[in-house]
Amino acid sequence: MKEHIQEILLKMGENPQRDGLLKTPERVDKSLRFLTSGYEMSVEEIVNDAIFDVQYNEMVVVKDIEVYSLCEHHMIPFFGKCSVAYIPRDKVLGLSKIPRIVDVFSRRLQVQERLTVEIAECIDDLLNPYGVAVTMEALHLCMAMRGVQKQHSTTVTSAMLGAFKDNARTRSEFMSLTR
Repeated sequence: MKEHIQEILLKMGENPQRDGLLKTPERVDKSLRFLTSGYEMSVEEIVNDAIFDVQYNEMVVVKDIEVYSLCEHHMIPFFGKCSVAYIPRDKVLGLSKIPRIVDVFSRRLQVQERLTVEIAECIDDLLNPYGVAVTMEALHLCMAMRGVQKQHSTTVTSAMLGAFKDNARTRSEFMSLTR
């Protein structure tokens, strides 16, 4: 990737040999590999054996999970917060695994809508709970820095499965807990 970054710098009219840019191709390569490391991550490896048999059937919520991703249309960052809830049927997931699952999917080229659904479907597939809810609010730099240049606009998405989709009271409880 380093050679391509150097070529991009040249096409932009920059001198890749100047002091401040000498190591830029290497740094960009390393940065992009980290920001897209979700392609190399496995949900199964991350969850490992952190699914536990527990007799608990009330809502479990992990809120305000920081999210950083790259817009697949412009490869410009978007970032914000994600809240995830589920109602266990007979299994719970180690709490630290939920933010790790968010990272698996956010560290890929993404659109926020798909990212929200992928997180919800992953939790649903792992646990077969009564329901899963995911909300996300993010600022898209592709909208703030270019295009319409609206610096204070955020995008809110949600994915509701099972009891969260079918039961307005359940959905309302989740929304009030994550406000």
